[in-house]
Order: sequence, then structure tokens, then C-alpha cells
Amino acid sequence: MHISNFFLASNPKPVRDAMARHRQAFDENPYTYLEDNMFASPGDMVWRKVCAAAAEYTGGRAEDIALTTSTTQGLAMIYNGLKLGSGQEILTTHHEWYTHDEAMRLAVVKWGGSIRRIDLYEGPEDVSVDAIVARIEAAIKPTTRILAMTWVHSGTGVRLPLKDIGNLVVRLNRDRAEADQIIYVVDGVHGFGCSEAQVDSLGCDFFSAGTHKWILGPHGTGLVWAREGQWAQITPTIPTIMAAEPGNAWRQQRDPQGETQAAWVSPGGFLAFENQWGVIEAFEFIKKIGRKRIADRVAELNGQLKEGLAKLPNVYLHTPRSAEFSAGIVCCDVKGWTPKDVVAKLKVQKIIASATPYRHSTVRFSAGIINTPEDIEKTLQVMRTFA
Repeated sequence: MHISNFFLASNPKPVRDAMARHRQAFDENPYTYLEDNMFASPGDMVWRKVCAAAAEYTGGRAEDIALTTSTTQGLAMIYNGLKLGSGQEILTTHHEWYTHDEAMRLAVVKWGGSIRRIDLYEGPEDVSVDAIVARIEAAIKPTTRILAMTWVHSGTGVRLPLKDIGNLVVRLNRDRAEADQIIYVVDGVHGFGCSEAQVDSLGCDFFSAGTHKWILGPHGTGLVWAREGQWAQITPTIPTIMAAEPGNAWRQQRDPQGETQAAWVSPGGFLAFENQWGVIEAFEFIKKIGRKRIADRVAELNGQLKEGLAKLPNVYLHTPRSAEFSAGIVCCDVKGWTPKDVVAKLKVQKIIASATPYRHSTVRFSAGIINTPEDIEKTLQVMRTFA
């Protein structure tokens, strides 16, 4: 039983069929198939259809979306493209995953500025809207230029109240000059596809997520959504082949004209286009099921898991039991057992869980729409055997 749905999607049949169809066409005539679908008239460019399908899910416009290969690549494009001024900082947390933290660090090493990290909670009992927003507000300084948060922490399962944090940023920005406005960046991958909320309602400026996890899309696919007007603050990192202006400027030996657009930030080069284009079918698949049905099912199954684990005297649950502050990840400690040993024992019983690769490792479960209540009960039966 796969109780690690946060990791990498098992693609549903419509997505596999789409990838196979594109792959066969590339094998039969790679030049013509790419030329017709990538460089012909704008209406025939498949990447535009990918952006349109994504925008229907995120909210906002197709032109608000840049296509990437992963959450990590998207975050790197954001932080490398946003240059801090002298004395400015990124404010983030100690709860970030390695690649989010490292994307910030590398950008600061390259362009200057600094990073400051805070704790938002010590345990699940500390998690509330007021407490988290208060900690962030107390930590923000006049020199804070970027606020970097993660929607769902993969080391604890805590889901942040992003919209409330966004409201705080709006309030603080009213008294700030344009050059000092706080830019709110979110690593959103572990809420994207298992939460009912639309991205454009969360209040952030930039949102990076892979589409190969909860969206069930092809591996090596992702996106960055930006609030309208925010792409102008980004300097692209990798040359694109998804927009005409940068290429035309090169041919005419001039700089590109106009403000940066999302397509300019989408990394170029010849990608696994059969995967990128198969994202359309992934969004169509989850649309047919319904985002509310998916969110409700994820909450139901992981709620069943949390309630069962909370009853075990030797288990400490790191994830809040409230669905308001959790999503599809459940993390715990088992007294007297290392997380790796717990995961190994579960694997013997054909249950796939994981040990988080953080400084403090935990046992991590993640139930998705492929699972059933019976799967959760079988998992709990094994967890009850740990003495």
C-alpha cells in the first residue's frame, strides 16, 4: 500500500496515454512534430494550452504562469531573479525543505543581501492563525524585502494560513516605499492539488509547485504562478524558447523590449516535451474528479490516520489534528524506534511510508485519493505493534 502520496505521482491512465501519444509522434518525426506544436502559430503552441489548463486550476490568467520542471527549479528562478538591495533580507523559517532554503542561500551568495530564519511553532499545539501571524509580524523588519514561506511543511505536516499571512503583508506594505515592498514567495507543492483553495486567492506574489505530486502529472513538470504585475520584478535566468521577443532581440542585436513576462522565465532548451504537454491531461483528470472531492477525501483519510495514531501511547504526533492546519502529510515519532526502523518494519508488511530527511527525522505518511479507509486501518494495525 502506497501511503507516500506526497512524493512522486503514479500517473493515471489519461496522463500515461497522452505522454505515449506525444512520444510516438516525436519518434516518428521529431522535427515536424516539435515545429508544428512549439514554433508555429501561437494558437498551435501546446505550452500555451498547458498554461491555460494550469490557470483554470490556479485562478488568474494563463500569462501569469511560467512552466518549470519542478518546485525546486521554480524557486531558483524566483530567488535568482529577485535581487536584494543593499542591506535587504529574506525572512524565512527553520521549517523549510533543503531545496527551498538552498535556493535562497545561493541567490544571496550571488547577489548579496542576507537570510534570517525563525520558528513558527514548537509543536502542533502552538499552531493557530493568530500565533503564526504574530510571530511573522514580530520578525519582519524595515529591511525585510522577501518573505519566504511553505504552504505545507513536509517535515511536520503543518499547513500554514497563507491567506492570513498575505493579509499581513498587504497591511505592512501600505506604509512602505515601492522599493521596500515585501514580496511574498511560497513553496506550495504539498498543498497544490490536495487543497480546495485556488492559488490566486492565497495572497502571495509568487507560488512555485511541481505538477508531478498531488496534481498527478508527468514527472519533471512544474510551474510558477505570479500575481499580475509581479513578473516585471524578475530577471530571467535561463534563455527561453517559449516567447518571441527575446529571440527577436537577439537576431536584431538589441536587448528585449518591455517588462519581463512569465514566458520569458520559462526555461528553454529541448525538454521532455511529452511530459510537459501531458500536464494538460493531469489537470483535466483532477477537474473531472473535482477539487473539493479530492480535498475532502485527503482530509478524511489523513484525519483517520491522525486520530488512530493519536490514540497510541508511544506515538507523538507532529501534525495538527485539525484539517485547517494540515493537509496530506502526517508526521510522528515512535518512542524507542528510529524513523528508518519504523519505515523498514512497515515495508515488510507492504506498507510504504518514509523517514523525513530533516535534522529531526520523523516517520511520515501521506494518504491520497488512491487509498481507502481500509488501507489506513491496515497501516494503524501495524503501528499498534510497536511497543
